[in-house]
Amino acid sequence: MTPDPARQPGPQPAAAPPPGPGRARPLYAEIADPGSLARFGEEIEAGDPSDWPGYPAQLRRARDAAGSAHAVTTAVAAVGGQPCVLVGFEFPFLGGSMGTAEGARICRAFAVSVAQRLPVVTVAASGGSRMQEGTSALLQMQAVAAAIAEARRAGIPHIAVAGDPTTGGVWSSLVAAADVLISVPGARVSFSGSRTRPPGADPRSPEYLADSKWARGFVDVLAPPPALRAEVAAAVRLLSPRSRGDSPRRAPLPAWPSGDGGGPRGAGAWAHVGGARDPRRAGADRWLAGYFGQRFEIRGDRCGGVDTGLRCGFGGHRGTTIAYVAQTGEPTTPAGFRTAARLLGLAERYRLAVLTLIDTPGAAASPADEAAGTGPAIAELLVAMASSTVPITSVIIGEGVSGGALALASPDDLWIARDGYLAVTAPELAASILKRGARDIPQVAAWLRLTPADLLSRGIVRGIIGPSAVPADMAGQAADPR
Repeated sequence: MTPDPARQPGPQPAAAPPPGPGRARPLYAEIADPGSLARFGEEIEAGDPSDWPGYPAQLRRARDAAGSAHAVTTAVAAVGGQPCVLVGFEFPFLGGSMGTAEGARICRAFAVSVAQRLPVVTVAASGGSRMQEGTSALLQMQAVAAAIAEARRAGIPHIAVAGDPTTGGVWSSLVAAADVLISVPGARVSFSGSRTRPPGADPRSPEYLADSKWARGFVDVLAPPPALRAEVAAAVRLLSPRSRGDSPRRAPLPAWPSGDGGGPRGAGAWAHVGGARDPRRAGADRWLAGYFGQRFEIRGDRCGGVDTGLRCGFGGHRGTTIAYVAQTGEPTTPAGFRTAARLLGLAERYRLAVLTLIDTPGAAASPADEAAGTGPAIAELLVAMASSTVPITSVIIGEGVSGGALALASPDDLWIARDGYLAVTAPELAASILKRGARDIPQVAAWLRLTPADLLSRGIVRGIIGPSAVPADMAGQAADPR
């Protein structure tokens, strides 16, 4: 899809000249569909707010070096056929640095995205703020932040690609604030540039690279340049106001995963617990695969932590985007709870229904987990679930143990798979707390009343999902009307 230039504000000058001999194509040109750029904001010119000696001449040389009139190109474009507003950096133009003109162009881009209900795609390659414009350049961080805040209030998604390098004020005001962040392996991505690090800092330290940012949950996806267009297009397709679907009703209930016979592997509550722990039982990945077509996952809590036992992201279901959080049978860490809260915040902003799949033996409880704040992380997620203004549907698909499971349970729309259970704690731990021996564990499991039938009879769950064609309960209630 090629956007209509007539819809853009301001004059529409001719396209910028193609790169000359020896010039590498900027990264944004590799991501945008060929011929799709309809530029705007070209009338915004760089000034000289600090009267920097020789700066006008530097600007002229920068235009020649980059083959562009600016360090930032702004346009309505398409990525994988999906329309968006593009902010692309030209690194040969004074290191892709952000001055007053660049800040104004970025702010214009976010305003256009709000007016046209299009996502913003930022493709960065920048050393940060422009020294020759002094404090005026520094203040562009605040201006850009205000533009991002306005787009957030309007429910406009911001997808950023951190190229090599992405540092300084561009990283810490524009790119790191993106809802979804993609980067290139090996790219230099950091607040401090190579010339501003503390004395003695190892310039090859991995902490200054995108790979480390991904490992610590500050970057959602690492992808080489040939794969960037597909990654960006997937995020745009699922999150754009034009393609994510209307304001949601509750998420439809998932069907039983194909090929799984389901059900407890024996009689009694303790046998039911054993069935929920059976590694042959369908886990979250199979439930998600059967529910969604395309999916895009986010990674990490943006506070330095990643829980690899949790799946968070967005998926397409019957033409509508639904946000999801899924436990995969592992203890959930503080980073996992915070990532889930991050996902809920994005779902609120985009007005998306949420599906949570619960399967955990409980919250992670090692000394490192306590140091990372297990209790506060659960508390904040419980409050986020309780205060959500978008509908949340939850299904217990396996183990549901203690606050680590309840933190992801909808307060008013909780369902359970036929071989799942929900308990105040694991039966073994309950027996220990009650000072009973191992032989008493089966009896304690029965006392906990943790089976689907027990939970349904007390009104804790709305119904039970089994391997039949439609979700049903064991009390003969009507199937869910959604």
